[in-house]
Amino acid sequence: MTIAERHRYIVEEVKKHGHVTVSKLSSDLGVSVVTIRKDLKQLEDKNLLYRVHGSATSTVPFVSDRSIDEKQLVNIEEKMKIARHAVRFIEEDDAIIIGSGSTMLAFAKAIPIEKKITVLTAAMNVTKTLDSHPKVEVIQLGGIVRRSSHSVVGNYAESMLQDFACNTLFLSADGICASHGLSTSHLMEAHLNLEMMKKAQKTIVLADSTKFGKKSFGRICSLEDIDMMITDSRISKQNVEEIEALGIDLMVV
Repeated sequence: MTIAERHRYIVEEVKKHGHVTVSKLSSDLGVSVVTIRKDLKQLEDKNLLYRVHGSATSTVPFVSDRSIDEKQLVNIEEKMKIARHAVRFIEEDDAIIIGSGSTMLAFAKAIPIEKKITVLTAAMNVTKTLDSHPKVEVIQLGGIVRRSSHSVVGNYAESMLQDFACNTLFLSADGICASHGLSTSHLMEAHLNLEMMKKAQKTIVLADSTKFGKKSFGRICSLEDIDMMITDSRISKQNVEEIEALGIDLMVV
């Protein structure tokens, strides 16, 4: 097989599966891992694919900061399905923490109005949504306002957390990657999310399938630190296998 034929095969495999590992390409093509890595570098230079840890993907693996107003218009149905499934894990009289982001806003909107719970959140839009729920007591964290996410971050928010202990943290993320972990585009938000995890007995991540295999600037934690993930049915088989191999309870809705 010529180099051109090998490159054509690699590009077709990446387009077909969305993601393919270096080891599989090496086995399929009968060449060394070193050769495949050189191939991927050349193909990436031509903007035909993107290299990630030990593999190649057809989509950009790095996520930049976007306004929540923009995010709310993307994958609306998937986020609603995830949110409706996630509210099943709220018990009467629970004290929960809700993170920020468009999926978290969908989750807040899905909480039954008759549910009697206490909610701790940094997201101002979550507070506004739950303000009309007569049985929900909302504690709004204070701090530096992130206009792009309609939430707060910083030392004041983190210091408030120290006075609480909660049942469950419901969290979203910009990136979910087996090698990089859970991440978000803002460093201060990443640190606040980590502090939230320390104050909850269980962490449940709500994220649509487009977040898997992606990395963002601020790393929150390793995936092994997550108890459960809820996502939509478009998640790839490979992503499912990677998550389940880490012992995480993955629910696909």
